[in-house]
Amino acid sequence: MGREDSSMINGTANGTSSAQVPAPSANAEAAVLRLPHGPEARGHQHSISLLVNNKPGVLIRVALVFARRGYNIDSLVVSPAHNGKFARMNIVASGAPKILEQILKQLNKLIDVLHAKDHTGETVVEKELALIKVRCAPDKRSEVLQIAEHFKAQTVDLSEGTLMLQVTGGTDKLDAAEMMLDKYGIAEMVRTGKVIMARGESGT
Repeated sequence: MGREDSSMINGTANGTSSAQVPAPSANAEAAVLRLPHGPEARGHQHSISLLVNNKPGVLIRVALVFARRGYNIDSLVVSPAHNGKFARMNIVASGAPKILEQILKQLNKLIDVLHAKDHTGETVVEKELALIKVRCAPDKRSEVLQIAEHFKAQTVDLSEGTLMLQVTGGTDKLDAAEMMLDKYGIAEMVRTGKVIMARGESGT
């Protein structure tokens, strides 16, 4: 899995049956899974959105569909929809397009999935957020702040030896910010994963 990543929310995507894993819920708060990121971790990536019933057990069933097909989930964000009866899942996954077609067919057959759609190649709004804690001695602080200004990052915490930045934008922007800050020493980093919304009147 990734450097700063946690395992699947209350479960894993490694093929464990749902009977053996506590069923996670998509309600209350957003659930986030981050797996390896950056250009070196990407294969053939796809941006997928799902609208699902907001109830326990849905997340693990969706994750198992990907696991059984050997498809790697790079990021997974789950949060309640405007109508609290439903939840939105935004998934970035890597693998062969033909296998993804099979995965989407399986997902759309799940009882609690209203619809699943691949947005790869479409014109959609995609955003991500990262918190990056940089080891930053006072004599290097101005250099780090110049980089932060370039990426329109916000300073959210400052201590004698560290500086924490919040960076938002596309995945490529966050990758570039990480690369520029890495030479100063990144103590910790958390990335939310990608959230997706279709433009105009189209549904996500």
